[in-house]
Amino acid sequence: MDPRLKDLSLKTSLSALLDLVLPRVCVVCGRPLLPQERHLCLECLADLPRTRYATLSHNPMADRFNAKLQVDEYEPYAYAAALYHYRADAGYKKISQALKYHRDFGTGRWAARLLGSSLADSPLYADVDLVVPVPLHWTRHWRRGYNQAAVIAREVARTLGAPCAERLLRRRRRTRSQTRLSGEDKARNVAGAFALRKAAGVPAARHILLIDDVFTTGATLSACHRALRSAYGPQVRISVATLGAVGE
Repeated sequence: MDPRLKDLSLKTSLSALLDLVLPRVCVVCGRPLLPQERHLCLECLADLPRTRYATLSHNPMADRFNAKLQVDEYEPYAYAAALYHYRADAGYKKISQALKYHRDFGTGRWAARLLGSSLADSPLYADVDLVVPVPLHWTRHWRRGYNQAAVIAREVARTLGAPCAERLLRRRRRTRSQTRLSGEDKARNVAGAFALRKAAGVPAARHILLIDDVFTTGATLSACHRALRSAYGPQVRISVATLGAVGE
């Protein structure tokens, strides 16, 4: 007998029975999951390419994001963190894709809780008092039925003990998909695309955390940062966090 199958609880035993009807597989490698495994097999979970950025005020992701911010006055350094390195040739990109494209809310929430835990353990994010997801245009939200960034933001906010302001920002025009655009085209595509939702009001905050699923060039997050900065002065730090970070 596989030693990993020993000492199964009632819950995992029931899960094993359900797996006979609806087999679960590892999101990353596709191997059938054991009853005590969730979303990722133990091997893939152990090899998860974590960034460890949450403990570093300066890291490659944060430096790239801050370089995107075009400001004329003082701007507090934005912290930036991601759960894992998002590599096009690796299976770990399927974690965020499972949520975004396949409605796998279980995997998305699980990964968001891991991200939230890494932030909660860091003194850099101890004062976060408002979590804001990158919004979808209403037509895309209607078609998809949900905003993947909001799913992540809710779990991160819950872990940090901060409110989640899902309706603070709005996407005022529908933009092209960023997936196949160059860095410059991405910046042009989202320039001026975000604004504060006037009816939502502006909650007080000292440290705002912007949430998205994946960090690529930082164009979308920097455009959201600009929209938030129109209402919040430089005494408010605006940082970012995502599940995956590309190109690190």
